[in-house]
Amino acid sequence: MMGAAIEKVAVCGAGAMGSGIAQVAAQAGASVLIFDVNAQALETSRTRILADLDKLAARGKLSEDEARAIGERMQWVSALDALADRELVIEAIIEDAGIKGELFERIEAIISPDALIATNTSSLPISRLAQGLKQPERFVGMHFFNPATVMKLVEVISGAATDPAVAKRIKAAAESWGKVAIPVADVPGFIVNRVARPFYGEAFTALNEGAADASAIDALFRAAGFRMGPLELTDLIGQDVNFAVARSVFDSYFGRARFVPQLRQAALVDAGWFGRKTGRGVYDYRDGAIKPVDPQAADAPVTDVQRQAVAVLTDAAPGTFLRCGALFVGMTRGLTARQESRILGAPVILFDWSPADATGPIGFTLSEESAHPDALGLLAAQSRAGVEIADRPGMIVARTLAQLANAAADAVLEQVADEQGIDAALRYGANYPYGPFAWADRYGRGALVSLLDNIADGTGETLYRPSHYLRNGA
Repeated sequence: MMGAAIEKVAVCGAGAMGSGIAQVAAQAGASVLIFDVNAQALETSRTRILADLDKLAARGKLSEDEARAIGERMQWVSALDALADRELVIEAIIEDAGIKGELFERIEAIISPDALIATNTSSLPISRLAQGLKQPERFVGMHFFNPATVMKLVEVISGAATDPAVAKRIKAAAESWGKVAIPVADVPGFIVNRVARPFYGEAFTALNEGAADASAIDALFRAAGFRMGPLELTDLIGQDVNFAVARSVFDSYFGRARFVPQLRQAALVDAGWFGRKTGRGVYDYRDGAIKPVDPQAADAPVTDVQRQAVAVLTDAAPGTFLRCGALFVGMTRGLTARQESRILGAPVILFDWSPADATGPIGFTLSEESAHPDALGLLAAQSRAGVEIADRPGMIVARTLAQLANAAADAVLEQVADEQGIDAALRYGANYPYGPFAWADRYGRGALVSLLDNIADGTGETLYRPSHYLRNGA
């Protein structure tokens, strides 16, 4: 029945992702078959899942009886005919449209007319994948994030032919498995792989321009609440994989400037420096390599004026400048420190955006070097380390978060998902500490539009122009 709970599930593909999806469904109470033609892959999957269940039991997350029961609800099979009685079949194989399409046609010939077919594709259009099916209305995207047993997000993507009732049922199934399920339109990159592109692209742009070194850039984002900085994250993902997604999204949107890939990342891929898996990427992971050290808190004399300025600056809006002795201090609004100095007629210290309660390093830039001792005093007053950034429009963190909000706004404008869905997707699918719209509200949406316009004017790059969704006051 279309509205009934899904109790019989199959997952095609016994790799890490397929195994994780199968384990999620089984832990939620479903009977699960894992299909693969590779016997070694099936055995590796079985070993991995059972070992993980044992670990969960040892840590008290499951009882031994629960772990045993979950394992007994799972079977590993090499014959596709075994999937005949399944209510839902989820494909999690190689990201190749032709190979996937052949599998979908074979599945459709086996399962009942009421059964559903889902694909875990991270980038291929759902409508295109459904073309060869006789019943494309029962086909839907069900994009999990790796590791599926940990990451909360599932993007539920409806193709042109997908029955809304099917998408609704898949969303309900994912939620019953403990996931945050977000409906998404069938567009390249869906939500996360589309909206998150500036997180990586802006970091490589900053690195390429010499705004700061890689370890400093990553440290600034960790201080802003992110679990990992963008550059170290690309090394973990794999530069080859991350760059391939960047190229795919850029090409799929016919070269839209918002998604332009970065030459600095392309150079790493050309060199074979893919990150952790090859021993070199942005960073050097080889034995004996010098490990980067985070900036240390400033140790400098602090004046009462500096203490008072810091106390006020914490709650000051972007564009608000405070007199601090012979200079002014404020948070970036997209102009350079030299531009602000000309406007104010005095030396300026600009700070990058940082959460009010942050304790890690904060970026700053100066209109002139003579302001450096004052900058150290302001940092010491906050007991924070400082990262001196080249004097560039929007600096680093504010510029990146502004572009994330810009990409998110475009996605709402183009009806990919709503604001709440996009914020949830970035939080639960990319582990962001806050969604792009939540950050836009913290910074101020009017101030964000001005920030983006100032960056666009200062860089001469149209990709920073505010989305019409933001400019129209949304």
